[in-house]
Amino acid sequence: MGAGTASGAGTGVGTGSGAPSVTVRVPAKVNVQLAVGGARPDGFHDLANVFLAVSLHDEVTATPAAELTITCEGPDADKVPLDRTNLAARAAELLAARHGISPDVHLHIAKDIPVAGGMAGGSADGAGALLACDALWGLNSSRAELLEICAELGSDVPFSLVGGAALGVGRGERLTELPVGGGFHWVFAVADGGLSTPAVYGEFDRLNEGVTVPEPAASPALLDALATGDATALAGALANDLQPAAVSLRPSLTATLEAGTAAGALAALVSGSGPTTAFLVKDEDAARAVADALIASGTCRTARVATSPAPGALVL
Repeated sequence: MGAGTASGAGTGVGTGSGAPSVTVRVPAKVNVQLAVGGARPDGFHDLANVFLAVSLHDEVTATPAAELTITCEGPDADKVPLDRTNLAARAAELLAARHGISPDVHLHIAKDIPVAGGMAGGSADGAGALLACDALWGLNSSRAELLEICAELGSDVPFSLVGGAALGVGRGERLTELPVGGGFHWVFAVADGGLSTPAVYGEFDRLNEGVTVPEPAASPALLDALATGDATALAGALANDLQPAAVSLRPSLTATLEAGTAAGALAALVSGSGPTTAFLVKDEDAARAVADALIASGTCRTARVATSPAPGALVL
């Protein structure tokens, strides 16, 4: 699992404040279970969120600069904000503020995780920038301090640092790492355009108005399937409470889910808040077949093959 990797990387091993640049590779995630409670008074929802890191990655490179700047390349790079709203910029600012230094750094994001796709691409960039800046500036922050900053940045950011598999509770930011007994094969169908996470939660609230939403809890069957590496059992336990809301806002996702299932996927679900859809398959050959069928179906923009678990944020 990626936990040890992130911990070692978080110490800035092999780097120092004199390094010309530091590059960190950070994974995408899929939520194999996303159990959502009712809206809290603060507007957030309690979650039982089982994260699994997958082998689609962004790379964030930190280089000394006169001021904080961000550049981005890769698929849909034009949709990535290059101002202080980017989680990578916010990560640099929070880390610098803690140490009383100026966040004078150029952050370059090489994007390969789908943008606004429910795979935590923005969160990954935040975690990647945090680890890269920590190493570049020679700060040697503890893992606990880095995770604290990650939780300030957003609910999914701590997992991007940790990787592997974990159960997130609270807003999803309080993590317990989980054992994974084998590898899993996935296909991700990338939709045209994104879905706003707040809009999806708003639709979840609308759809559940007047309904008593149960307290979110991790599925014992799902945790056991992860621990044993049993893809068939995992397929039977995949669940996403946000899926009805995502499909309500984007009805075309139904056709994508059906196309992947018809092509032989063991199971299909919306990834996180969507609109990327995730298909669990039995092996590499099945992944290629399902990806080809999804592209041929015309129900998605492209399809990506990946494996899990993947390590967390790692200094290259």
